[in-house]
Amino acid sequence: MKELRHLNKYFRKYWVKLFLGVLITIIARVFQLVMPSYVKNIVEVVEKYSAGELALEAARSDLLEYIAIIVGAALLSGFFTFLMRQTIINVSRYIEYDLKNEVFDHYQRLSLNFYKSNRTGDLMNRISEDVSQVRLYAGPAIMYGIQTLTLFACLIPLMFIKAPTIAFYALVPLPVLSVLIYWISRIIHQRSTRVQAFLSSLSTFAQESFSGISVIKAYAMEPRINREAGSLALEGKDKSMDLAKVNAWFFPLMILLIGVSNIFVIYVGGMQYFRGEISSLGTILEFIIYVNMLTWPVAIVGWLTSIVQRAEASQKRINEFLDQEPDIADPGTPPVPIRGKIEFDRVSFTYPDTGIRALRNLSFTVNPGETLTILGKTGSGKSTILDLIARLYDVNDGTIRIDDKPVEEINLDSLRSAIGAVPQDAFLFSDTIENNIRFGREQAGLEQIREAAAQAVVDKNIEGFAKGYQTVLGERGITLSGGQKQRVSIARALIKDPVIYLFDDCLSAVDTETEEAILANLKRASRDKTTIIVSHRISSAINADKILVLEDGRILQQGTHSELLETEGYYKELYINQLSGKEN
Repeated sequence: MKELRHLNKYFRKYWVKLFLGVLITIIARVFQLVMPSYVKNIVEVVEKYSAGELALEAARSDLLEYIAIIVGAALLSGFFTFLMRQTIINVSRYIEYDLKNEVFDHYQRLSLNFYKSNRTGDLMNRISEDVSQVRLYAGPAIMYGIQTLTLFACLIPLMFIKAPTIAFYALVPLPVLSVLIYWISRIIHQRSTRVQAFLSSLSTFAQESFSGISVIKAYAMEPRINREAGSLALEGKDKSMDLAKVNAWFFPLMILLIGVSNIFVIYVGGMQYFRGEISSLGTILEFIIYVNMLTWPVAIVGWLTSIVQRAEASQKRINEFLDQEPDIADPGTPPVPIRGKIEFDRVSFTYPDTGIRALRNLSFTVNPGETLTILGKTGSGKSTILDLIARLYDVNDGTIRIDDKPVEEINLDSLRSAIGAVPQDAFLFSDTIENNIRFGREQAGLEQIREAAAQAVVDKNIEGFAKGYQTVLGERGITLSGGQKQRVSIARALIKDPVIYLFDDCLSAVDTETEEAILANLKRASRDKTTIIVSHRISSAINADKILVLEDGRILQQGTHSELLETEGYYKELYINQLSGKEN
């Protein structure tokens, strides 16, 4: 159970409610113990009346009194059982809430490398299914465990006080039960771990299939996907059945052992009654009730063991992620205003997951208010520059400075709050268009949203939808075309009004006329802002203050538009090719 120690901080947080729950549990079980003794008394009243030792009226009075006590104790036990569930089970829900928040917060702090090496389905399974398994340990397992311990602690001494011999024989099967539980629980732990790991694989397969449904349909791959899903389902069934077969041993074994205990009670008690060692048959009945009161606690030991083992396996999987530290750490420095000067000083960078060297000894400077356009072939390192500015990665060699300060020393929230980024692969949430644009500025009103959409030249498209800005987008913005998604993403960046704009080939899916209109609007909106535009089109570079042409992570050419046109090379060749293509 060492993995479950992670929950101790939450148990300490809610210790008052847990302590109250334990106290209420003990009270509920104490009231439950009232019944067997008074059932014995009822049998003795009947015996005395049958033997003529007690008058009818006296017998009736005693019976009514004992029945009233039994009913009252049962009602009180039920009431305290209700309070017990309201305390301990509620605590488990609070712990589930806190643990999910802890996992989600940690997910958000982890770096991009983490998400490149872990699949979405697995991440979702750990924060949902695994946390749910842990909740069962933090609530029902604790509640029923306390019930069982309380009943054993109270009932077994009481049984030995009343009839030691009968108690001894009644409890003989318990050591056998302990050995069986230990043996079976080890198997349950191994199989539970396999089941939980498989559920992550299943979640990943389902998530990828649903996200890629358009590709699956386009390639007519439904039969293959169905076969793979069927194969996974069979594998999951086999793993779950392996676990269920072991779990299935518990309850029959409990019932068998309890049945043996009942036989011992009846035989040994009957022989003692015949020999006059016990005075009443009520004692035998009392012990049969005691043994049957132990039936559920003993039977539940197996269930509790299964829950704890599954929770331990799940918490281990959760801890694997919680123990990972983000590659990009906030230096903990105070928030500072960002002016927008960006300097790369002999920067080299290699992607840790692929080993691809993206930048090689790169140096350049962008002053506040300037616009830099970066051109180059695919794989030349253009997008990497934007990722490094936003500190999604840290450089291997060299230094990146923001406002003359190394980027690693700048408060991470200050840095990213000052940046408005539009990625090449525009990502939109499954929400309304209005809220997707408002994501850039939470307090923005509808008029500001409309203005940003107009600047991104997407307002006419939005107003053409039946529900306008209230149109709910499909997953990842699938409702919109590629160009519309890019323009909504641009509107989201514009409404933020940041100090630094980072545009990563964000106009690749729009036509030339729309591109020119957007660029004109961007020029007005980004006045006095530091702007870096990654593009494959010369049109994005014409009005830039500086232009970089990259090749294999190095600067091939740099200068202004007019300077580069006077020099033979990649830029002039690209300009001529795109100009002739436009004229055609």
